[in-house]
Amino acid sequence: MSSPTSPTSGNRSSMWQDRLQEHCARFALSAPIFSIVSDRRGGRTAWSSTVTISGQHVIQARFWYDGQYVNNAKEDAAEVALQQLMMGGAAVAAAGGRG
Repeated sequence: MSSPTSPTSGNRSSMWQDRLQEHCARFALSAPIFSIVSDRRGGRTAWSSTVTISGQHVIQARFWYDGQYVNNAKEDAAEVALQQLMMGGAAVAAAGGRG
């Protein structure tokens, strides 16, 4: 049985990324753009992600991950972004979706 933090979680491997993409499309926001960032920590490298919405809203993932879990960093950033958009969605939609 795979856990949500495994490198391959079946159909759930991009659940938050898909939900964020759908949210952006629904509110006429540009597609989310994910960036992977790294930080050298001793003899290892930690990986995280940011996501940019409508070229203005840069949201950072909450956690850092081992290299084999980079997709989890993107999922984390997508989850944070979706939560922020849903809390302040009207303001974000007005800023990026109408024009």
